[in-house]
Amino acid sequence: MSDEPESEIIHRQIDTDQPEPATEVAEIVADIEGKDSTEISNLWECTDEVLQHLFSNPPNAEAQMQVEFSYESYRITVEQDGTTEFIKTE
Repeated sequence: MSDEPESEIIHRQIDTDQPEPATEVAEIVADIEGKDSTEISNLWECTDEVLQHLFSNPPNAEAQMQVEFSYESYRITVEQDGTTEFIKTE
């Protein structure tokens, strides 16, 4: 049995119709950390246009597409329906 505490998993829902979902993800991270969004790095550099493509022309629901990436000490998973999971890595 490990003595390390389990990571806290935070779930949020992002708006899949928003033109810049990366901005919403960055704002959620800033909120979780208690920071202003100007105090954290630019998420665009981590995800480029990947999140926009995930929502711009979503595949069939059975495809269950998701994007997973690291940003600001979080492992973030974004599902094609906007369900987002944040796991602190440090």
